Amino acid sequence: MNGAEIVVRTLISQGIDLCLANPGTSEMHFLAAMDTQPGLRLVLALHENVATGAADGFARIAGRPASTLLHLGPGLANGLSNLHNASRALSPVMNIVGDHAVAHRRLDAPLTSDIEALARTVGVSTCTAQPGSDIAGATASMIAQARGPVPGVATLLLPADTAWSEAPEHAVMPRAAARPSPPEASALDAAAAALRQPGAVLFLGFGALRGQAL
Repeated sequence: MNGAEIVVRTLISQGIDLCLANPGTSEMHFLAAMDTQPGLRLVLALHENVATGAADGFARIAGRPASTLLHLGPGLANGLSNLHNASRALSPVMNIVGDHAVAHRRLDAPLTSDIEALARTVGVSTCTAQPGSDIAGATASMIAQARGPVPGVATLLLPADTAWSEAPEHAVMPRAAARPSPPEASALDAAAAALRQPGAVLFLGFGALRGQAL
C-alpha cells in the first residue's frame, strides 16, 4: 500500500466521500488510488476555482467537508479566491495539493513554489506529508482541523514520492472522529440565565442555522 492509498483510505474512514479535482501529473498516484476505493467519489473540474467553489458550496449545504485535489502551487493559486470565500464562510474544506517529489525540488522546476505559504493565506492549518511519515495521522489531523472548532480550509501537501512510496505495513487508518458531546445541563442553565439579563444578545452560527437545530 502506497502513501496515496493511505490518504484515500483515511479520507473515507473520516467520512469524506467526495473529491473535487483539477489534477496534474503529480497527482496520478492519488487518482489511481481513488479508482481502487469506491467509497470516495471523484468529480473532475475544468478549472481549479470550480473545484474549490464546489467544495465551499458542498460544505455550506451538507454541513461537512469535501476534499479538493489541486496541482502544485499554480493550481492552488488558481483556486484561492473560492478557498478565500470558504474560509470567510467558515466552510470546512479538506484541500489536497500535489507537489514535486522532495528530491526534485532542488532542481527548481518551472512550477516550483512555496505552496505552504500560499495555503496559509486562506487556511486554518497546513501540513506536508513527508515520505515515510505518519501519512494517515497527518491526513486525519487536517480533516479534524477543517471541521473545527472554528471550521475552515485545511491543506495537505502530498509530494509525488510520498504518494508513490510504499508505506509501512503496520500503517493503521484512524477511526472516524467522534461526534461532539451534547452540552451539560449546567451550561444550558447558565446560557438561559444569561439571556434573561437586560440587553442580552444571542448570536447564532455554524450548525445552529441549519436543519433540525434551526
